[in-house]
Amino acid sequence: MRAIRLLAVLAIASTSLAAAPAPKKAATRAAAPANWNALVARTPSGTHLLGNPNAKVRLGEYVSYTCSHCAEFHIASEAALRLKYVQSGAVSVEINHVLRDPVDATIAQLVNCGPPSKFLINHSMFLRSQSKWIQGIARSTPAQRNRWYTGDRAMRMRAVASDFHFYDMMATRGYDRMTLDKCISDNALAERLAAISAASDKLGVDHTPSFTLNGQLLVGTNGWDLLEPQIAARL
Repeated sequence: MRAIRLLAVLAIASTSLAAAPAPKKAATRAAAPANWNALVARTPSGTHLLGNPNAKVRLGEYVSYTCSHCAEFHIASEAALRLKYVQSGAVSVEINHVLRDPVDATIAQLVNCGPPSKFLINHSMFLRSQSKWIQGIARSTPAQRNRWYTGDRAMRMRAVASDFHFYDMMATRGYDRMTLDKCISDNALAERLAAISAASDKLGVDHTPSFTLNGQLLVGTNGWDLLEPQIAARL
């Protein structure tokens, strides 16, 4: 009888242990951080924000595609900015367009074509290749330049895109001519881009590239060597 009772007790205990939830394992490592470099969002004003929207420091870049110093800054800063500051979630970057001429306006319309996830690769392509495509200005004829400034807006932009071979450049990013012409004809997008450029004037941006940190316009800062220490000081 004792043996039977003992077996019964053991059976009940075994059943209880099996039914009980397994103890949670102690966390051995912190959860992996989000890949903030993969997060690009369109803001309510139409600008694009790279990185953690709640970052301690928000860098605002004011960029013109026909500005040689903007291209130089982009090439010098892109890797360090994204890997050292954006990836950690400490810094986010907002791109603001400054439209100086029909070429600027056309490129801005093209880089904004498609979802936010495509914006930065388009943006970077035009700045990194600027030294090549910008030669089209010097090689242009009076007739070509006249087409850039006369006619309706979409027609002017199609002329610029054709003369500078921008259609071919965007094709390497998976865009066809019909899609690009639809974006060029997007009046609502054109109005948003014009408003972004006008807001930079209102802020006091009088040259490109210009920068803000947490909304404060920086004075005398036009390159990565001067900007980086100011970012680091705010972290």
